[in-house]
Amino acid sequence: MQQRRFTLGFGPGLVSGASANDPTTVGSIAVVGAATGYGLAWLVVLLLPMLAVVQAIAASVAAVSGMSLQQAITRTCGRAPALLSAAAIVVISLFTLGADLQAGAQALALLCGLPYYLFVVPIAAAAYWVLATKSYLRIERVLASLTLIFLCYVASAILARPDWGDVLRSIVLPHFSLAPAYAVGALALLGTTLTSYVYFWESIEIAERRTAGSELRAARSDAAIGMLVAGSSFLFILIAGAATSGIHHVTIQTAGDAASALRPLAGAWDQRLFGIGLFASAAIAIPVIAATNGYVVAQLLELPASLTLSPAQAPAFYRVIFLSLAFAGVLALLPIPMISLLYWVSVAAGVATPVTLTLMLIVAQNRELMRGRPISLPLACAGWTIVAIVTFSAVSVFFVALRSGIHL
Repeated sequence: MQQRRFTLGFGPGLVSGASANDPTTVGSIAVVGAATGYGLAWLVVLLLPMLAVVQAIAASVAAVSGMSLQQAITRTCGRAPALLSAAAIVVISLFTLGADLQAGAQALALLCGLPYYLFVVPIAAAAYWVLATKSYLRIERVLASLTLIFLCYVASAILARPDWGDVLRSIVLPHFSLAPAYAVGALALLGTTLTSYVYFWESIEIAERRTAGSELRAARSDAAIGMLVAGSSFLFILIAGAATSGIHHVTIQTAGDAASALRPLAGAWDQRLFGIGLFASAAIAIPVIAATNGYVVAQLLELPASLTLSPAQAPAFYRVIFLSLAFAGVLALLPIPMISLLYWVSVAAGVATPVTLTLMLIVAQNRELMRGRPISLPLACAGWTIVAIVTFSAVSVFFVALRSGIHL
C-alpha cells in the first residue's frame, strides 16, 4: 500500500497529548477534586513524567518498527493478546466518545444558551466529515494550536480563588490514604490520563508518517513534550474543581456541571472560560478516539486502514469510525449522568491499563521487532515502574472495596 511520507513536525505529539485532555478527563479530574480537594494534587503532578515516558515508548516502537502498537502486538505476541488489547481500547473508547460528544455539546450549550442535544449530531457528523474527506490531515496543525486554549483551565483555577498554600503543601507533602475516595480517585486519575487510545494514537501517527530511524530522538521528544504541554492543565482542572465543587459540596454528574459549578462561585466569565476549554478538548479528542477505533479494528483484521485512503479504499476502517460515532451519539443523547458513569469507566480503564502497557513494553523490548534497537534500559525501567504503580493502585481499590464493603 502506497502512503505518502510525512515530515516529522511539532504537532503529532501535541495532538496525541491534547487528546488525553478530553472532556472525560476534565470531568473525571473535576470529580476527583470535588471528592478529595487538593489531596491528590501530588499525583496529578507525578502523572506528567509518567505520561511523557509512555508516549516516548509508543513513539519509539512506531518509529523503529514502522508499525502501530496494534500491529506490533499482533506480530510479536500473537492473535489472542492483540484481540485483548483491541477489546480493551474499543470498549473504553466507545463510552469515552459518548461522554466527550455530550460534553462538547454541553460546552456549546453553555456558550450559546441553547439545549445541548441540538449540538450532538452536528458535532458527530462534523467529526466523520473531517476524517472521511482527508480534512483531518490538513487541519492537524490547527488542532495542535487549540492546545493553547487549555490556558482557559489555568484562568478558571485562578478565578476560583483557591488556597494556594494548601495546594503547594498537597504537592510538596503528598498525602497517602486508603480511604475509598482517595483510593478510587487515584485509580480514576491513572485510568483517565493513561488511557490506551492516547499512546496507541501516538504510534499510529508516527507509523503513518513513516518516520526514519534517524528521527527517533525527535519523535520521542515530540511525544514527551507534547504530552507535557497538553497535560500541564490537569493540575489546574483539579484545583478549579476542589476550590469550587469540593469546598461548597456541589455534585458533578456531567461535564457541564463542572463548568456550571464555577458560575455562582467564581463568576459567569469563569464558567465561559471553562466551557471554551471543554469544547476545544472535545474538538481535538473526538476525531482521534473515533479514528483510533477504526485503526485498531481494521489492523486487527489486517484490512486497509489509513486516513490517507478514501472510504472506498478502506471501507471497513471508515465503517468502524461511523459506527463508533453513531453509538456515541446515541449514548450522548441518553438522559444519564455521563460523568458519573465515565468516572467509573476511568476506574475500569485503570484496571485495564496495566495490560496494554505491559504489551507495549514487551514489543518495545523485542530486539527482532525493533530491528536491534529496543528501548533503553532506563526507559524500560521507567515503563515497568509505571505498570507497577497502576497495578498497585488497582489492587488497592479492590482491597479498599473488600474492607469497606464498597460495591464497584
